[in-house]
Amino acid sequence: MADSTDSELGPETEPTDDKAPSRPSQRTALTVIGLIGALVVGFAVGFLVRPPSTDTAVPEAGSVDVGFAQDMSEHHSQAVELSAIVLTEVTDPAVRSLAYDILTTQQNQLGQMQGWLALWDQPPLPSGGYMGWMQPQHSDGHDQDSGESAHMGSMSKMPGMATSEDLTALRQATGPAADVLFLQLMLRHHEGGLPMMEYAAEHASKDVTRDLAQYMVDTQKSESTSITNMLTERGSSPLPMN
Repeated sequence: MADSTDSELGPETEPTDDKAPSRPSQRTALTVIGLIGALVVGFAVGFLVRPPSTDTAVPEAGSVDVGFAQDMSEHHSQAVELSAIVLTEVTDPAVRSLAYDILTTQQNQLGQMQGWLALWDQPPLPSGGYMGWMQPQHSDGHDQDSGESAHMGSMSKMPGMATSEDLTALRQATGPAADVLFLQLMLRHHEGGLPMMEYAAEHASKDVTRDLAQYMVDTQKSESTSITNMLTERGSSPLPMN
């Protein structure tokens, strides 16, 4: 009888012991699953956004609209990657909330830009350099004397982009160090992309491109202010522009 009782209790008690240490990994797994879902849904919703039917002109390769959509797609892709790296690791709720907002917002915008490029029959990403679409002179015949004109011809890399070493360091960072490094890299990333957004908001030929670019300007300026304040609160300072 005792043997029967022991054998019955054994299978019941063993799973209970095994479950306790697995809960953190289960929560992480659920977070990752939710993150993947947010990425897929955000991209799909963005991709399905179509320009108004009255806006039928198709931008050509090398135009501001196409160049912006291609370059900013790549720029946004890294912001999504930076956010995804820290989302399941950071312990600070404010940093986690920021990372989630950036990830979902920029993934949606990435989907929009990729949808436009598909409609325009243009490659999804740039080739042969970046920012060559930012020219100092336009069809109105007026030179652009502001900081916009500093970008002439294609560049080998876009300002603000994290290096492979930066990404490795972020993946290896933990605790408050991960919070600070993410904030530093994201602030530099936002500031590096701002000239492209401002240029497209002013010079793109299509309303949808100008509207999206201006929305990016407004959103990322606000986020940059918040990130700067968060760094100050943590006794840290921004990284120099690369």
